[in-house]
Amino acid sequence: MKVHTKTEARGRIHLRIRKKVLGTEARPRLAVFRSSKHIYAQVIDDAHGRTMAAASSCEKGTSRGGNKEGAAEVGKLIAGRCKEKGIEAVVFDRGGFKYHGRVKALADAAREAGLKF
Repeated sequence: MKVHTKTEARGRIHLRIRKKVLGTEARPRLAVFRSSKHIYAQVIDDAHGRTMAAASSCEKGTSRGGNKEGAAEVGKLIAGRCKEKGIEAVVFDRGGFKYHGRVKALADAAREAGLKF
């Protein structure tokens, strides 16, 4: 019997999500990555394979780091950058993480800032 790590399990879950979630130019994918210290968000157009906007808690403008408040700040930041580029709606890719805690805080803050998903 093979023992799987949490990272391998998250990878399998992420692949299962990615089979269903696809970002287009009209509605790109908002991908979230949560590390132990920081949280990162990217808006990706999968049809052309390019990142349209990105934000993270380790940027100079953010002050709170990778906790829930920092995740909310990143959510507002990514929503603002999307608005600048004319992106109104996205599909949410939680990246294999549970929709809970920091991931949920980022999503809620992005919704409050006007991003639709």
